[in-house]
Amino acid sequence: MVKEHSRDIEWPTVALIAGVYAVLIVLVWFHASLPWWVILPAGAYCAALHTSLQHEVLHGHPTGNRLLNEAMIFATPTLWLPYHRYKQTHLAHHNDAHLTDPVLDPESYYLLPEHWAEVGGLRRALYQFNNTLAGRMLIGPAISIIRFWSSEFRDIAGGNRRTLQAWAWFLLSVALVLWFVVGVAGMPFWQYVLLIAYPGISLALVRSFCEHQAAESVDHRTIIVEASPCWSLLFLNNNLHVAHHARPALAWYKLPAFYRAERDQLIARNNGYLMKGYGEIFARFFLKAKEQIPYPNMDWLKRS
Repeated sequence: MVKEHSRDIEWPTVALIAGVYAVLIVLVWFHASLPWWVILPAGAYCAALHTSLQHEVLHGHPTGNRLLNEAMIFATPTLWLPYHRYKQTHLAHHNDAHLTDPVLDPESYYLLPEHWAEVGGLRRALYQFNNTLAGRMLIGPAISIIRFWSSEFRDIAGGNRRTLQAWAWFLLSVALVLWFVVGVAGMPFWQYVLLIAYPGISLALVRSFCEHQAAESVDHRTIIVEASPCWSLLFLNNNLHVAHHARPALAWYKLPAFYRAERDQLIARNNGYLMKGYGEIFARFFLKAKEQIPYPNMDWLKRS
């Protein structure tokens, strides 16, 4: 049986956190002597991997001390998502009964049909392009930032102190990153954004592109991607997403063993919603929408 949380320190996760920061520090420190085609792939990969590590931390890893865990991933290389807001919204997302619901699932990319009917012109075209994998990677980060930050600022203006507190910690994190990047290493802000932060978000969005689908049965809404080691490490095996939703407290390096042991049952559980690697996803959906944007059948949604 695969153990879930233990109070032991999960050293593979600690080592990976240290490695991610070490690579980013080296890339930024030596940015003037490194070609862009070295900084871009390595920096984007590590920035995206950091988002996966934040996901690991919000599920209670790698130690039994929450403050220590959060301190380990405090500096945020992608500069866009306050960790504590990510934690709040992602744990709400784990209410599987509401998966893909445009209202109740904070990570849903669907819109209510009546809201989609009100979207027109350039905005509709941008939404449609964002519904392809190419669009999700090229303009998806900008759309995510604009939509999320606008909602957050409205929340703060409405007096939500919890959101304000999350943003205060986030701004401190951003200040720390920019102090080192711009103030200490002398890397231009625009260069850091274009070579590390923005493409890091782009890579992170590849995982969520096919992660869930609208379906009548809640069990059929979550994907399995049997990915290569490079992608699996990037997403900390969260590509085995049904396995993660089944055992959300399981450490990333224990998920593959659980998946192998339960593979047939998990595939039956999600009705065969499985991709044979991210190459299949790129081939099928790079320039083609995976699904429509308005939720296809509102009768499928169970709301309480």
